[in-house]
Amino acid sequence: MNYTLNQLQIYLKVVQTLSITKASEELNLTQPAVSIQIKNFQAQFEIPLIEIIGKKIYVTDFGMEIAKSAEGIIDQVYAINFKTMAFKDQLLGRLKVSIVSTGKYVLPFFLTEFLNTNPGVEISIDVTNREKVIHNLENNEVDFSLISTDVNSPSFEYIDILENDLYLIGNAETAKRNPTFSLREFNNELPLIFRENGSGTRKIMETYLKKQGIHILKKIELVSNEAVKQAIMAGLGYSIMPMIGIKNELKSGQLVIIPRSGLPISTTWKLIWHKEKKPSPVAKAFMDYIIAKKDEIRKNHFNK
Repeated sequence: MNYTLNQLQIYLKVVQTLSITKASEELNLTQPAVSIQIKNFQAQFEIPLIEIIGKKIYVTDFGMEIAKSAEGIIDQVYAINFKTMAFKDQLLGRLKVSIVSTGKYVLPFFLTEFLNTNPGVEISIDVTNREKVIHNLENNEVDFSLISTDVNSPSFEYIDILENDLYLIGNAETAKRNPTFSLREFNNELPLIFRENGSGTRKIMETYLKKQGIHILKKIELVSNEAVKQAIMAGLGYSIMPMIGIKNELKSGQLVIIPRSGLPISTTWKLIWHKEKKPSPVAKAFMDYIIAKKDEIRKNHFNK
């Protein structure tokens, strides 16, 4: 066997995501690079690890056993690195965070200085929707989660870190049509574009529409804020989106805010954790860092 640590990491990520595309995004690699490494890794085994049927990836029983072994090997490598750092009297360990998709515009600014100050800390970030984020917390799979909707469970504690405002958005041309989303104008209007079920943004959008008495007859459903943004810029329709992910497009004129009663909707980004989970030294240090630095980070990066 001549497999490399890099191949083990790539294979494990493909098993976790069941997607070459998602694995490449999370690993910051190209899809061809991931595919080549998976092919080279598979070539070292006579038994199939994964099967592709249609466009879906299925992991074989043997493949699952190899994934478990790969995870154990990677954990041991981390342990070696952490022990090395311990002899240097530095904070060490792994921080696992689950965030909703728009959180990718927020979390990096709250991580940079902490990671630069503590080079022995490894960070693992799962970017998903609100439903999966809460699932990760409830099943003790992460140290923290980042969401922008209310926390309704008494099992969680949280720190408010940043305000989040959502507006009705169109492109320069569709905004001129001043949509009403009424049944009377149904044939003349473009659809509203929704995130998938389980998304916090979708939940906020549906609550707003219900309060306004708007019953949507035409809609498009997409699985990421980036996809929604591209669809709006292409003129496919409208959506309610958080300001934090569209600032550049608003400045360039590719997207336009459409004034509406009841908007913007204001929520708050929250770093949340399970109150019964005993934080690791790294998790406790990060929590203390956020409490001490959140106002400074907001002022330097978001109040512009």
